[in-house]
Amino acid sequence: LGNKSDRRVSPLKNFLAGGVGGVCLLFAGHPLDTIKVRLQTQECVVYRGTYDCLRKTVSKEGIFGLYKGMGVPLAGVTPMMALNFFGFGLGKELLQSDPTIPITNTQIYLAGMLAGVFTTVIVAPGERIKCLLQIQSSASQLKYAGPVDCALRLYKEQGIRSVYKGAVLTLIRDVPSNGVYFLTYEYLKKFLTPEGECVHHLSTSRVLLAGGIAGMLNWLIALPADVLKSNYQTATDGRYRGLRDVLKTLLREEGAHALYKGLSAVMLRAFPANAVRKHTCASKTFFNISTSFAYCHKNVYYRVLVKLYKLVW
Repeated sequence: LGNKSDRRVSPLKNFLAGGVGGVCLLFAGHPLDTIKVRLQTQECVVYRGTYDCLRKTVSKEGIFGLYKGMGVPLAGVTPMMALNFFGFGLGKELLQSDPTIPITNTQIYLAGMLAGVFTTVIVAPGERIKCLLQIQSSASQLKYAGPVDCALRLYKEQGIRSVYKGAVLTLIRDVPSNGVYFLTYEYLKKFLTPEGECVHHLSTSRVLLAGGIAGMLNWLIALPADVLKSNYQTATDGRYRGLRDVLKTLLREEGAHALYKGLSAVMLRAFPANAVRKHTCASKTFFNISTSFAYCHKNVYYRVLVKLYKLVW
C-alpha cells in the first residue's frame, strides 16, 4: 500500500507538470513545427527540404520567423496536457471494470483515443490560428497581426465554424495516433522493466526512451492527416470543396508522397519532445527533468539558428 500511495500523483501536479514541460518544449520544438507547416502547405516548390526551409526562413525573417504562431499553443498547452491525461485516466476507469485485473492493450488504446477526443476542443482552433500565422512568410504578406487578431477576424468573417475549420481532420489525426502513442508507451515501459522490478520504478533514461519511440510512432501515423489538416486550414475559401477534395487534390497534383511532407522535421522534433512529455508526469522530479532536458534540446536549435544567421548575414 505504501508503494501505491508513493506513486500517486495529484491532479494539480499532473497539471503543473504538463504545463511546465509543454512550455519548455514549445520553445524548443516550435521552429521545427513552423518548418513542417510551411513544407506541408507550399503550393509550388519554395523549399527543397527541412534545412532549406530553415535557412530561407532565417534569411528572410530572422530567427523569430521560426516562432510565428507560438502564442496560441503557448496559451493552450497546459489545459491541453491536463485534458490529455484526464481523458486517458477517465478512459481507463470506464473500461477497466475490475481494478485488480491488469488493463489490456485494447483498453489502453481505446483510453488513449478518448484522450485525443478531449484535447480536440482546444487543439483544433489552436491549430487553425497557428498554421495561418506560420505561413505568413514576409511583411508584405501579413494578413493577421497576431493570434488574437486572427481569432477575432475569423470569427467576425464566418463565425465559430471558421475558427474550428479542420476540426474533423484534427480528430482523424489525433484520436487513432493518440491511442497508438499511449499503447506503445505503456508496452515499452513493461518491455524495458528488468525482471523482478516494478514498472513504476523504471529509470529516467528508459522512460525517456519509451516516450520518445512512442512519439515517433505517433507522428508516423498522424502525419498524413496532419498534412491534409494543414492544407485545409490554411487554404483560401473555395479552394477545397471538403475533406475528400483535399486528399484528391494532393494525390492528383503531388502524388502519395505528399502525405508525408515535413516528415524529417516531425521526426527531429518527435523523439525529444515526447520523451519529456511522458517523463514530466511519470517522475517525482518532473520540474527539474522537463526544464533541464528541454533547455539542452533548445540550446541545440539555438546554436544551429545562430550559425545560420551568421552565414546569411
